[in-house]
Amino acid sequence: MHNIKGLLFDIGGVLYVGDSVIKGAPETITVLQQKYPMRFLTNTTRRVPATILSKLHNFGFDVKEEELFTALSATKAFLLSKNATALTVMTDEAAAYFDAMTSETPNYVVVGDAHTNFDYSHLNKAFRALMNGAELIAAAKNRYFKDEDGMLSMDAGGFVSALEFASGKEAMIIGKPSQTFFHLAVASMRLQPHEVLMVGDDIEADIQGAQNAGLKAALVKTGKFQEEDLERGIVPDVVLEDVNGLRELLPLHL
Repeated sequence: MHNIKGLLFDIGGVLYVGDSVIKGAPETITVLQQKYPMRFLTNTTRRVPATILSKLHNFGFDVKEEELFTALSATKAFLLSKNATALTVMTDEAAAYFDAMTSETPNYVVVGDAHTNFDYSHLNKAFRALMNGAELIAAAKNRYFKDEDGMLSMDAGGFVSALEFASGKEAMIIGKPSQTFFHLAVASMRLQPHEVLMVGDDIEADIQGAQNAGLKAALVKTGKFQEEDLERGIVPDVVLEDVNGLRELLPLHL
């Protein structure tokens, strides 16, 4: 790992789980920030970027707005680049983030983790828009996540798959494991993919996604990690008990 020049971190499951910070994580990030540029990536789509940034600050992480890359912000940037309209299946908070481009006859249906808004009414409205010509975007397509009660909960992936099956359309994925998402974060540090280590708890979106994009990848045994993840044919470059293991893995001399 001596050729690593920058770091990418997943947030939920790596730095905190629900409302509990990973013990020692803020101190570890502070130490690493003395040598390494870093970016913080998340597929979390229930909350808007400002809410996530505030939560990080409350936990003691010194993260700047420009260092945060979220699936929602990337999706919004994509829609703006296309001057496109959208119909969203999201939480009320996340849907409001797209208010300026919302339409009943949209160019795109955008799905995030809608939580209690994943009901027949919202999904059928999205289905009808797809059948009327809209294309499908998954801000993220994760299977599940570690919820605040310590149990796994369904993420948006299953609901995206339902809309794909019903409409016959394949969703464009904006967040992880999209190579474009990883490459945007890497380019913002003015580095090359092989110079960057991705740290995550999701064997597919974080580890396989990063490796497919040309990055190194470290899997942490926190968050949604399950021991059977190591038997799925995806081989992390390194496995750590938690994010604090980076202090021994990476050279920290300036």
